[in-house]
Amino acid sequence: MAVCVAVIGKENSPLYISCANQEQELSLHYSLHTSLDVVEEKLANTTKTAGADNRELYLGSLYSSEHQKVFGYVTNTRIKFIIIVDNSNTTLRDNEIRQMFRKLHTAYTNIMANPFYIPGENISSTKFDSMVKGIMGIREN
Repeated sequence: MAVCVAVIGKENSPLYISCANQEQELSLHYSLHTSLDVVEEKLANTTKTAGADNRELYLGSLYSSEHQKVFGYVTNTRIKFIIIVDNSNTTLRDNEIRQMFRKLHTAYTNIMANPFYIPGENISSTKFDSMVKGIMGIREN
């Protein structure tokens, strides 16, 4: 399962970051922010070659280290979703990662539909938080 999930705004400002393990939080934040450079590079390459409306939302693997793999997804409004997965979980397939991003995108869309949410502010919804914890495999009582 995922060890860190993040929603990053248009201007690379974090809207939501949740990490499963508090001891690894600093290194996960570092990996998260360094992956934003790879996201911007992939976005620049896809808009040059395919055009802005034909690009794939799922960016795939951004990079991997010996401890973790980082995957990316970008919405049409340039909101970035980053999921960091522990490298010891070798049974996780690409379509399962895509499904995680689809769930995250649906939950984000529900946040945007809330008339009390101001776009660009940090996400503080308990429903969104519980959905992210489900992606990370954290059971709530």
